[in-house]
Amino acid sequence: MEIPSAVPCCTPVQTAPFSDDDAEELASILKALADPVRLRLVSLIAAAEGGEACACDLTEPTGRSQATVSHHLGQLTKAGILQREQRGKWAWFRVDDVRLGGVCAALCTPAT
Repeated sequence: MEIPSAVPCCTPVQTAPFSDDDAEELASILKALADPVRLRLVSLIAAAEGGEACACDLTEPTGRSQATVSHHLGQLTKAGILQREQRGKWAWFRVDDVRLGGVCAALCTPAT
């Protein structure tokens, strides 16, 4: 699978100061990621076979209830970090590589 090139969510920090809108957008994404359970969910999904996971398979490895996992998955999806696809009664998730790559591109200084 080819990973798409990262599209920054905002102006890269080393290029110019963030605008108010860029800072708000980036902060909302980082806020969604600033939870250990959510970070674990992102890593579990990203590392899963085929790069996707069913919500039903994420309760046991996180040690959280289905309701709690669903809440966290919803927050990650709302922030654009995860993409959700309904298959029958189950929701499947995959990491949005472009969105996550954009966060990295906005914060990271390119290698010289």
